[in-house]
Amino acid sequence: MDREPNAQLISLMDEANVSNKGLAKRMRDLALQRGEMLGTTHVSVQRWRDGSGIQPKTAAIMANALSAKLQRRISPSDLGFFGGTDTTAAMTESYPATSTEALARLDSLSSESSDVPEARGLIIADGDLNAAVLSWITARPDGITADRPGRQRVGMRDVRAIRTAGKMFMELDFQFGGGHGHKALRHYFRHEVLPLLSVSYSEKVGTALFGAASEIAQLLGWTAYDSGNHRIAHRYLTATLRLSQFTDDRMFGGRILSNLSHQANYLGNYAQSTQLARAALEGARGRATPRAMAMFASMEARALSNAADPVGAGRAMNEAERYLERADTTTDPEWLSYFTPAELMGEFCHCFRDLKQRKEALRHAQRAVDITDPKYARSVGFCRMVLAQSQLLNGELESALTTAGLAVEAGDSLQSARFQRYVGDFQTEVNAHSGNRAVAEFNERVREAIARLEEE
Repeated sequence: MDREPNAQLISLMDEANVSNKGLAKRMRDLALQRGEMLGTTHVSVQRWRDGSGIQPKTAAIMANALSAKLQRRISPSDLGFFGGTDTTAAMTESYPATSTEALARLDSLSSESSDVPEARGLIIADGDLNAAVLSWITARPDGITADRPGRQRVGMRDVRAIRTAGKMFMELDFQFGGGHGHKALRHYFRHEVLPLLSVSYSEKVGTALFGAASEIAQLLGWTAYDSGNHRIAHRYLTATLRLSQFTDDRMFGGRILSNLSHQANYLGNYAQSTQLARAALEGARGRATPRAMAMFASMEARALSNAADPVGAGRAMNEAERYLERADTTTDPEWLSYFTPAELMGEFCHCFRDLKQRKEALRHAQRAVDITDPKYARSVGFCRMVLAQSQLLNGELESALTTAGLAVEAGDSLQSARFQRYVGDFQTEVNAHSGNRAVAEFNERVREAIARLEEE
């Protein structure tokens, strides 16, 4: 069967002014940077130019090699191999070795939907995780390539627009859950933010621009996580961690590690969760504000609580509390403003629940519900469900069902896959009392609430 030449690949290679041998060498060198051996030769490249197929992982390496040469993002789908087939799922979970690879991954991810939740399990090899943490901790900043030649020039007005958009989408996430705005945010990031990173700007503007872009990318990862798509979330977050190296923003990098710790803890990977939280603390020490350090320490406490280590969890909670007492809003970035004493109280009530310390769990959960700003609807919902579980721990079945019913009736939080899991876990616990009429009524309320959500 005759094959047609791969016109897209030929065109990109001509534009990059790279020969078959040159592209093969670039691909081998890039693979070697990742600790992989690649057998690509000029003969392989010629076969691909002639129309032969390619392995998705090799296509990803080729795309990154051409991205570096052309100084713009080339995705695997741009190479003409797959006829529009989505190949993102076949890409590895490894930490991006270069800044170009991180941008290419983000570009590819921003075309991939996270609408369909995945199974809870996501297994990240310890070696991949260790490599990511070590790479970040020992990294030197890439630096901003300022004043590129070109007609388009980015200014601080563009940066302010991105930050305003990010704030708006973050508020939607807090109020309605990650499933609400993720699709629109992907479109905005892909078409309005990423293109600006490769045009002209001053060093000052470029630093601010990459910071604003990192915040959007982080939010994409977080909303994917909240929607239940853990693979996409993990890949967004690791690429964003690499992006933080552009400007050597250690505090923001710590934030990404704490997000990864949060996800690992949720998925039951407590050792990895602890390691990620400690990496955030140590990697950002001396470069992060007390409020940020409080957040990182609270993630360590969450992980240690689930790992049934009351001594370690207590130490981490005390450390988080001491850090937050020293917090000064004038030194904090805006993205950290949500981490208030109410948020810390919410983290602590999770800790005491997981440690099965009934009285402390009840006291902290009630306090978290009382003082959390209603605009953080999802956080209120989480804390109410933890309060209900704490009441159940204390033998207060009727109160637990009433509290959980209030959380479910609020409704908005149900667009969060994480909140739905809280509700499902509570149902499993109370179904031990399945003969109780109030339990049956609660289960019916849950079914009705989910049905309403699907109709809206």
